[in-house]
Amino acid sequence: MTSPVPSPAPAIALASFRPARWLANPHLQTLTPRLLRPRTLGWRSEWFDLPDGDEVELSWVTPEPPSPTAPLFVLFHGLEGSIASPYARDLLGAAKDMGYRALLMHFRGCGARPNRRPRAYHSGDTGDARVLFEALLERYPEAPRFACGVSLGGNMLLKLVAEPEVDALGLSGAIAISAPLDLAACAERLGQGFSRVYERHLLGSLKRKVVERLKCGELPLTVDARTVSRLKRLRDYDDVVTAPLHGFKDAADYYAKASSGPVLGNIRVPTLLLHAADDPFMPADIIDRFPERSSLLHMEVARNGGHVGFMERRGSRLEPWLGRRVGDQLKTWRDELGGPAFPQPESP
Repeated sequence: MTSPVPSPAPAIALASFRPARWLANPHLQTLTPRLLRPRTLGWRSEWFDLPDGDEVELSWVTPEPPSPTAPLFVLFHGLEGSIASPYARDLLGAAKDMGYRALLMHFRGCGARPNRRPRAYHSGDTGDARVLFEALLERYPEAPRFACGVSLGGNMLLKLVAEPEVDALGLSGAIAISAPLDLAACAERLGQGFSRVYERHLLGSLKRKVVERLKCGELPLTVDARTVSRLKRLRDYDDVVTAPLHGFKDAADYYAKASSGPVLGNIRVPTLLLHAADDPFMPADIIDRFPERSSLLHMEVARNGGHVGFMERRGSRLEPWLGRRVGDQLKTWRDELGGPAFPQPESP
């Protein structure tokens, strides 16, 4: 694969998403998908062994395409997400509808059982995804491979497609949704106003898992379970748990090294980035902070949409626009497997 060609601030397209008039608020957009019944989806589980002796759970959408050459769609969820997340059902279902063999990789500890090793996952950890794609290349050598990452998974995927090692994985295209390009800025934003609600929810889920493992003496951390249980900020958690558990000096070091924004100019795979300007997890200028972008990166920004929300009205129903947009992209890639292309969105 040819090396990426950085270009100074390529034009950002205006996404086609339009919310219902009464649903333009970013918090309503963010929360509404959690209040609606998710798409019905069948899947089978596989426990996938990793080189260090750990494991992650793969959820394969069923029924699977009979042909071994059917294109593959791999989804990476957000912080504390899983196959149960509404956006996961929506995006995997969209891929299934387009004839893809679709699967979700749970990050370590996010599957149906705790992971084996004394570690977890983080926003810049591309190693497990790389191992998975190597395995898929062996299992389905003639199948085109595409990937999608949501929120934390989107940041991880952007890091992956900017690494030279991605050339050997045979990835034909990638999609990143609501990716926190600047982890430090996003952690600060989550501590402001109503966004504290999201921070408390995410932090609560993280703490429940790690507190139990600390009580059992499973994790090589100096912090105790009682201290972790009292943490109020995501940055504090990353300072005493995420960073030391994964080899970073502190939260600042983790955020600096794991953020995907600084490597957008190195992207080596055709990549679509979908973002909402009113995302309550991020500062409003987060896109503008990273003007150096690869010519292989196509960015679409909606004025509204919240964080992984993008709920639109279709007839009398509320439906997720993300599934429709990703489905359109997958159809385009399926029909043009010789060279992925992006549909032309509206002009700003």
